Amino acid sequence: MRRTLPAFVAAAFVVVLVALEAPVARGYNITRILADHPEFSTFNHYLTVTRMANEINRRLTITVLVVDNSGMADLLARHFSILTLRNVLALHVLTDYYGSKKLHQLTHGSTLASSVFQSSGRAIGTTGYINITEHSKGRVTFFSEDAGGAPPVTFVKSIKEMPYNLSILQVSSIMSSPEAEAPVAPPAAVNLTELMSSKGCLEFANLLLATPEVLKSFESNLDAGLTVFCPIDSAVRAFADKYKNLTAPGKASLLLYHGTPFYYSQQLLKTNNGAFTTLATDTHNTKYKYTVGSDGEAITVKTHLVTATITSTLIDQDPVAVYAVDKVLQPRELFKPEDASDAPAAAPSASKKHKHGAADAVAGPNDAPSDEAAADNAAFRAGSSGRWLSASAAAMAALVLAV
Repeated sequence: MRRTLPAFVAAAFVVVLVALEAPVARGYNITRILADHPEFSTFNHYLTVTRMANEINRRLTITVLVVDNSGMADLLARHFSILTLRNVLALHVLTDYYGSKKLHQLTHGSTLASSVFQSSGRAIGTTGYINITEHSKGRVTFFSEDAGGAPPVTFVKSIKEMPYNLSILQVSSIMSSPEAEAPVAPPAAVNLTELMSSKGCLEFANLLLATPEVLKSFESNLDAGLTVFCPIDSAVRAFADKYKNLTAPGKASLLLYHGTPFYYSQQLLKTNNGAFTTLATDTHNTKYKYTVGSDGEAITVKTHLVTATITSTLIDQDPVAVYAVDKVLQPRELFKPEDASDAPAAAPSASKKHKHGAADAVAGPNDAPSDEAAADNAAFRAGSSGRWLSASAAAMAALVLAV
């Protein structure tokens, strides 16, 4: 005999099904989106040059205020340094979602929005906040808190909206901000091996010094952006036998695997939503990657073979971050799963690109495909999760309604 469930129980399952069918947040890539709009090509170019694109892509909720090429020409005519340009562009990236509809529904017709310049800690006081105001006839303006009497910029049109993750809005010109436009002193030079040697990574520093071409690859990214995960001395000593059994190209790839050609603060490491491209990643951006995320209060680096934990911060000063980890990062391209904790696998034969040295394996810091691959990976995982949840919910609802 068939049993029936109360209607409200069946209805509850239908509600669950509908909720799970809702669109799942997908990854995005700001440079790829703007590439379809040549009128913003200069703005797009400097998002990459200043590394703001990387920061935008790794945030869950963001609004980007873009200006056309003529507006950027006015900004570039002032001959700001790259570091100052980064602050100016950061002022145009809001840390909340503002679609065109929301702009016309502001409480009391006005609001203050925090920018990435404000959240970076480089803004003094509240100078990184942006005033958004709706005027008569639907006109909306933006101006920084320290505009110094400069006229506000005006909302022109919406370029792309992905509620409630990404909104790209065109504004009439670059916002003025004496604080953001102030000269920025270049960061002090960083000697990687001296820093590592003095803070618990002496053994790893010695390996870099013993392979000058690899060290040169690390150092060439110091100005553009670099994050290094250096294994602590005890981890390197425990790994010594495996390391000795690798070929010279294998050793080079292993060392390069511990660096990524982008700057990641601890906060960015915790919120990253894609695979990390490393200095060892091949030209097709399909190998020598790992993921980084938070596990409670800890930050972990996961390869397919090992999970390492960050134990300390050696330096975290844009554009360079160096973190100590408790294990040597082992890529599956060099080791078999059963060898991760035992004997080392035979080193792979040198590929064509390795014949001329380790530097041939290095992806450039502004290599657009690497950034796009991270966004695409995040989107694929989010989409796959949504499809799995939808299918599961449908099956559950069908079983319940059939009882």
